[in-house]
Amino acid sequence: MPKQSAGLLLYRVQKTHLEVFLVHPGGPLWTKMDSGVWSIPKGEFDEEEPLLAAKREFQEETGFDAPQGEYIPLKQVRQKSGKIVHAWAIQGEIDGESVHSNDFEMEWPPRSGRRQTFPEIDKGAWFSVEDALGKINPGQVGLIQELVEKLADA
Repeated sequence: MPKQSAGLLLYRVQKTHLEVFLVHPGGPLWTKMDSGVWSIPKGEFDEEEPLLAAKREFQEETGFDAPQGEYIPLKQVRQKSGKIVHAWAIQGEIDGESVHSNDFEMEWPPRSGRRQTFPEIDKGAWFSVEDALGKINPGQVGLIQELVEKLADA
């Protein structure tokens, strides 16, 4: 069975346009990468109920509690890795400059025998829909597109 992740697509309406909040993966492998590597705050889960996992992962990856309000279920998407992403959209506000995530440990540099600690997420930011579509992991583009459609229908 493929791995599964759950996450939240935070959005806000700024005067006349929609913005979404994305996070950039931390660690040395992602430092110089930008387009196509940002993501919704999300993480893997096993037995946990997906929405509870999404809220937990939001807190772990941003340092902020998941917003209160109406969670809009989005269709699952499959990333290139095969991982299935369960997601919900929620309107809210967060300061991208204040994001603080959990850490992970890895051998760095490779084959050095040295282990170093890095943040799971090194930054978060708000993007217009157009900019977000270029920044987000291509496997998650459908989440933003579905949110736009659902908000237009509302």
